Amino acid sequence: MKHLLIIATALLLVCSCKEDTTKKKRLLLDSQGHINDVSVIVDNEAWKGSLGEAIRDVLASPIYGLPQDEPTFNINQIPPQVFTDFITRNRTILRIELGKPQNIEIKDNVYAQPQKVIILSGTKKEEVIALLKTNASKIIETFKNVELKQKQRLMRKSLYNTSVIKEKLGIKVEFPTAYRIAKDDGNFFWIRKDVRTGTLNLMLYELPYNRIKKNDSVINQIIAIRDSIGKSHIEGPTEGSYMATEDAYTPFHGETILDNKPTLETKGMWEVKNAFMAGPYINYAIDDKINKRWIVAEGFAFAPSVEKRNYMFELEAIIKTIAIEN
Repeated sequence: MKHLLIIATALLLVCSCKEDTTKKKRLLLDSQGHINDVSVIVDNEAWKGSLGEAIRDVLASPIYGLPQDEPTFNINQIPPQVFTDFITRNRTILRIELGKPQNIEIKDNVYAQPQKVIILSGTKKEEVIALLKTNASKIIETFKNVELKQKQRLMRKSLYNTSVIKEKLGIKVEFPTAYRIAKDDGNFFWIRKDVRTGTLNLMLYELPYNRIKKNDSVINQIIAIRDSIGKSHIEGPTEGSYMATEDAYTPFHGETILDNKPTLETKGMWEVKNAFMAGPYINYAIDDKINKRWIVAEGFAFAPSVEKRNYMFELEAIIKTIAIEN
């Protein structure tokens, strides 16, 4: 009986702990905030000085590949004493804690879900500034991934039926019903969405595996390919006009991972030959080694006289839903 009593008590404690954990999870409210807004919890004095300047240098650094300077994130500075109630539900939070050992912590779902809270601490401002500089890319990537997932969640509320793309290209991709397929040439798709001052555009197509060689000239290969595709498929408003890469703007080129596959990433500016049209593009060439081909996904925006960061962010969020079938 004594043993049974001990076992029953232990089970009761385990169940109680599980119930408390479940309650805690259940009580977390949904996070909130505009896409690409970051709350920075720091006192007013520090915000006005060198520490605030260092934070802005990281979070508000200009995005490469846009025609005008636009910040990576919009920053909302909040003094610690007013960081309470609904304000704590913001989706991305950078918290500065002075007078503590130098450290960086990344926490999930502290006050709401989904949520990322990055805490930078140091005994003095100089230590926090050093942490900011050392971890700048990590901080930006952490917050950006949260925002990409949030954008994808919002898009999934009303998805376009992309079965024809899956059938012809062997890929899954998610984009909202606000988009339409403007051109379907078998292994090439041009997808468009009207916005207030122009259009958002997405191109999906495949290339033979030997079309891109990873060597010192890979950026020139990609530009030549997109110019060829633009001339063949993306006609301009006047006869003989077509989309091409803008020569005067040096493209950014790097490597990343998309759908767990090596991917070539290129950002730059496009223009329409023989017409006054231009804008930014982001191009991903996915190394589909299993199927011995390249899948190319490119987003480009035409939206004169307005900011384009969020437009390009939406196109990037769509592209990063791509899943290639083996």
